[in-house]
Amino acid sequence: MKKKSYRIIALIAALLLIIGLGWFANAFVGNPISKMLVKNTAEEYVAKTYAGTDYYIDEIYYSFKDGKYYVDVKSPGSIDSKFSLSLNMNGTLRWDNYEYCVLGKQNTADRLYMEYRKLVDTVMESPAFPFDSDIGFGDLQFNDAIEITKPGEIPEYNPEHYIDKSELVLDGFYDIAELGRKAGRIVLYVYDEVVTVERASEILLEFKKLMDDGGVTFYAVDMVLESPRNEDGTRNSDARVEVDEFLYEDIYEEGLVERIKTANIE
Repeated sequence: MKKKSYRIIALIAALLLIIGLGWFANAFVGNPISKMLVKNTAEEYVAKTYAGTDYYIDEIYYSFKDGKYYVDVKSPGSIDSKFSLSLNMNGTLRWDNYEYCVLGKQNTADRLYMEYRKLVDTVMESPAFPFDSDIGFGDLQFNDAIEITKPGEIPEYNPEHYIDKSELVLDGFYDIAELGRKAGRIVLYVYDEVVTVERASEILLEFKKLMDDGGVTFYAVDMVLESPRNEDGTRNSDARVEVDEFLYEDIYEEGLVERIKTANIE
């Protein structure tokens, strides 16, 4: 009798373990039934909504962060024509970002941004880069970066130095150097034992030359100069020089120290 009870208890424990493992797996990797439902819904939706196109389902994956499935849809004939679908575990469509990614030219903007960033990285991530810096990258400014909260308010970015996304062409070829000259903005943090506007002036002049020599164009730079951190995270000095949107055309030796003093964010 006791042996029978032990077998029943062991069976119940095994079943609970299986259920627990199934719940755990479902929470982190999804389940085959839900994936099949998602696949069926996605295929029907793409075939109906985008009939006459060459869109195909490239990948289906589950996100444990929100418990939803995502479907990547691509076009073999267009590098910028791709978007995603989001579906619940029961296969119900939540949203489709085709309008934002393709019609809104976000994919094209992202492609150009990455091309520009890689160009900037050829200089800033080079072993020969002379400055101690752990934050440095290039960015292309698009018109959706302009933030105006009130009528007549000055935008965060100069409208002359942004790219209008609505004018981009899907799969279009663009001269990255020209885009950088118009809308390239570089972020640079430099750590140096000498933190003065004079030292910031020297750094900006050398930085500009490095970029020119590397064929990297930009219209402005955001630079922060501060002392290095010690092993415990402290700094030997609280001194800091910071300039935002310092124009490329203003980086020349004569009067540079005064221009940095004027632009310095206290």
